[in-house]
Amino acid sequence: MSLRIQQPRRPRALKKDGKPRAKPVDWEGQEQAVLIRWLLGEKKRGTPVGQLYDATYHVPNGGQRSKSTGAAMKRQGVKAGVSDLSVRQARGGWFGLYLEFKATPPKDAPLADSQFEWLEDSEFEGYCGVLALGLEEAKVVLREYASWSRTQIVGERLALESGTEWRKGE
Repeated sequence: MSLRIQQPRRPRALKKDGKPRAKPVDWEGQEQAVLIRWLLGEKKRGTPVGQLYDATYHVPNGGQRSKSTGAAMKRQGVKAGVSDLSVRQARGGWFGLYLEFKATPPKDAPLADSQFEWLEDSEFEGYCGVLALGLEEAKVVLREYASWSRTQIVGERLALESGTEWRKGE
């Protein structure tokens, strides 16, 4: 049995006056968590927007990571600019929704070029791309999206012959 020796943490960077910098706060992550809790509450209340809860997921692209973890994630397919929340429910003629979430101003970060390109390319591919500044705007976006009728698939869908069958009884 080997014992792992824990390395001491690197001290926080100092400001010009010699005092340690404050620990960074993930305002965006905190607000996004509140949004997801609200969506769960709406599901429990049976509201139309609550129908989006089970179809909504977060893509954890951001955050502080070590260089080795970041490199491993890139090898696994993490891409810059991917929107924070995806809604896997086709509505209003779109295939789904990509929601780029920013914390309520003035704590919001600017939209990065890669995020703009992801939203723009998503719309080109048939997905609704939206930027929401803050919790309240994100709620309005999700309520509006949920109010749209479900997108209907017209014509026959192709079926891949490759891959392992996962459907039961087929």
